[in-house]
Amino acid sequence: MITSARKWLNRNRTTFAVGAGVLGAGYIAGQYVLSKIAETRQQMAEDRVAKEDLRRRFQQNQEDCTITVLALLPTATENIVDALPVEQITQDLQRKKAERLGRSAGTSDVAATTPSSGPSSVTDEDGKSLASLQTDSYVHASQTTALSREGEGPGAPSLTKSKAQLWNDLKITSITRSFTLLYTLSLLTLLTRIQLNLLGRRNYLSSVVSLASHSPQDPTISLENRDDDGAEQSWGNDFETNRKFLTFSWWLLHRGWRDVKERVEVAVKIVFGPLDPREDIPMEKLSALILDVRRQVEGATPKERRSHKWLPYLLPPHGEEETVLRESGILKSHPNVHPSSESVPSSSSTQPLVQPPSPSPLSPLRRLLDETSDLVDSPPFTRIFTLLLDTTFSHLADHQIRTDAYRLRDPSSLPRVQDTPEPDPGLAKAKLANILAVVTRQAHAIGNGVPNRYAQAIEGVKELEAFAAVIYSSHFEFEALGRGGVVGDQETPKRERLGEDKEEDGGPADAATSMFDGVWGRITGQ
Repeated sequence: MITSARKWLNRNRTTFAVGAGVLGAGYIAGQYVLSKIAETRQQMAEDRVAKEDLRRRFQQNQEDCTITVLALLPTATENIVDALPVEQITQDLQRKKAERLGRSAGTSDVAATTPSSGPSSVTDEDGKSLASLQTDSYVHASQTTALSREGEGPGAPSLTKSKAQLWNDLKITSITRSFTLLYTLSLLTLLTRIQLNLLGRRNYLSSVVSLASHSPQDPTISLENRDDDGAEQSWGNDFETNRKFLTFSWWLLHRGWRDVKERVEVAVKIVFGPLDPREDIPMEKLSALILDVRRQVEGATPKERRSHKWLPYLLPPHGEEETVLRESGILKSHPNVHPSSESVPSSSSTQPLVQPPSPSPLSPLRRLLDETSDLVDSPPFTRIFTLLLDTTFSHLADHQIRTDAYRLRDPSSLPRVQDTPEPDPGLAKAKLANILAVVTRQAHAIGNGVPNRYAQAIEGVKELEAFAAVIYSSHFEFEALGRGGVVGDQETPKRERLGEDKEEDGGPADAATSMFDGVWGRITGQ
């Protein structure tokens, strides 16, 4: 029996060998397939976690931008309110009225027999307008001393002005102040978005580089200090670079707004100067007047809007970066940032610090400033800036002035079933003096409103988040082309197509433009 079994095995040993080989190969193939499936699942899970982390970082960065804007805006508001003291002019008009009433009371006998020099309705309207301006307006603390000193001597300049001159000053100053605040809020929003998204992108890339430099096969934890290796500094993720870069918003808050104010004031004088405060202004005419002011400031055509550069309002000229850092207190509080400054005695406050006039072309701060400049000069910036101004001016005119001055319902809060018919907005009229009272109140709502409705309206602009997403992800596009993530390494799309106006440019700028719009399209889904 054993012999027969042995013979049977010998006769079928080839079959057994083949079967064993097939089974072994099947087992190995199955294990390989299972390992690949597990690897794919793990990779998909890691990608999902990475995308969620990137999305969470991006959303948190946008919330930080909003908080930063609301924290910086009161500084610019205080400067603008001090430079355009509408409340002081209102006080002068009130004193003029009080003096006139006092003189009329002292000559009551003559007034009883002599007709009034003007219609009583005009005086009543002026009184109501002044009352609304004084009652609802906010008087800044820094203006109280000026108001108290005003009128101490008969030679005060404001008291020598006539009533018509004071009303004209009130008209120009109140409109200029509110419009300047709208432009400043929009510029500050865009500048903050650019700054924090550039830093957020670099921080994210720094964390990715740090994780990639750590071998996954090495499970040990190293306690060695590697902060001086320079990996993070090469990406601009050091604290001092970020701190200095964020400090450059000082220029807009203390210098740039002055240029904005001067430009807006010239436009307001051209458009609103000929109007009488007693004049009835239809709603459509007011919208046309505001649009005319914007055309004077921004440009009447898309080509003019593209050609107007907003960079001097946001960043200092090349070579004056040290001035900004010194004026903001960065260099004084941290003198060790520049080694050469140690040789300067601390007592020589009037002597300039012995240091380079501007950051080195290869420094992370210089690269950040150059990339910010290129983004500000790019057509997408002009496009988004126009959208932000459309939103803020629409909120001022179509919501606040519409409801407070024209006594019309807010279009965003109309009930579904109206008990009374809505008046035709085209026929609604309001006196310019009443509109000025609303504009004066809204200036403080723009700069110090809690909650700030204008900042909330800006947050509703979807293209702003798309623009931030372009900035946050643009580094990967330029890095793939070997540009090191610095947009300033070659000419940016400064003559890019805008809207329906098309220009044939060609060259490397068009390649950067198509890449920029490609990222934008993926974000917005267009």
